[in-house]
Amino acid sequence: MRHNKAVNHLGRQSGHRKAMLSNLACSLILHKRIQTTVAKAKALKPYFEPLITKSKDDSTHSRRVVFSYLKDKKATAELFRTIAPAIADRPGGYLRILHTGFRKGDAAEMALIEFVDFNEAALASAAKQEKKATRRSRAKKAAPAAEAPKAEAPAAEAPAAEEPAAEAPAAE
Repeated sequence: MRHNKAVNHLGRQSGHRKAMLSNLACSLILHKRIQTTVAKAKALKPYFEPLITKSKDDSTHSRRVVFSYLKDKKATAELFRTIAPAIADRPGGYLRILHTGFRKGDAAEMALIEFVDFNEAALASAAKQEKKATRRSRAKKAAPAAEAPKAEAPAAEAPAAEEPAAEAPAAE
């Protein structure tokens, strides 16, 4: 039984598990999205999100702390230069796990883990949804404006009908 065991050991010794999570985190930083098993993705999230929070403070100490976990200069530089400024206003929840099905060979459940703010497809669809919302609101505003001239048109026709009648008695 695994009661009160918070860490998923993933069937590995401590050093192997730390190295694997470090490599997954570096790959995620460099590629912005990776495909892995659901268990590894769930283990990566609590390992990596505190490092992202630490990267918001661009100081020598925070760089050294993050580097001690990642052990990759390129990934650390990428995290502090591009990712940290993009997520500076986000209070947490930097990663998203999307289940993608089962692996063909061993039927392991697979997942896609990605940064929330770096998904171009989701950001593009959000922009399209905003554009659609503005179109709908304009269409609703245009409908009452179109009804208003119709209401004015019969009033304009009524005086026109009276004018020819006024002309007829003047001709007599």
